[in-house]
Amino acid sequence: MKLGVFGGTFDPIHLGHLILAEAAREQLRLDRVRFLPAGDPWRKAMQDVSPAKQRVAMVELAVADNPAFEVDDSEVLRVGPTYTVDTLRQLRARLGVDEDIVFIVGEDALADMPFWHDPAGIAALVQIAVVPRAGAELPILPFAAERIVRVEMPYIGISSTDLRQRAREGLSLRYLVPAAVEAYIVQNGLYKRLTG
Repeated sequence: MKLGVFGGTFDPIHLGHLILAEAAREQLRLDRVRFLPAGDPWRKAMQDVSPAKQRVAMVELAVADNPAFEVDDSEVLRVGPTYTVDTLRQLRARLGVDEDIVFIVGEDALADMPFWHDPAGIAALVQIAVVPRAGAELPILPFAAERIVRVEMPYIGISSTDLRQRAREGLSLRYLVPAAVEAYIVQNGLYKRLTG
């Protein structure tokens, strides 16, 4: 089995995330793509983040119609700050060394990776699939470039930050997030209370 792992805060998950995951699945011939909502995202400690339970629910709604997509809530079940390297170590221990694991990130996340906890450890565990993002400048990475494979996709200018702002202002999220996710956001009054 060849598994793609796509982590993120997903606050909220949007169509750009889904297009990225499908592009990676097709181009890298992944059997499954596992969405991994962040538990306590320590890199966003100074930002308001929706409760993990609600972010997981939105991801579940978003991927429900794709049999190749699944949700892994292992990070949200852990207490305290969650580190990608720890999650990938646990996943590697469960799947064994013979299973291929590809960690899917946007180029903006790859640019931030030198500031993550043990980025070289991440690259030692998995191959990293990167999707180009406009304006992202890549720093010197603490691992070999051979650990990276590129995934091509059209530029999708949707950001979760902008979506939260639209929701705060009472604007439509139609055609930006799956309809079920928009309904969940409205029904639960998400982002009305957030200031960041």
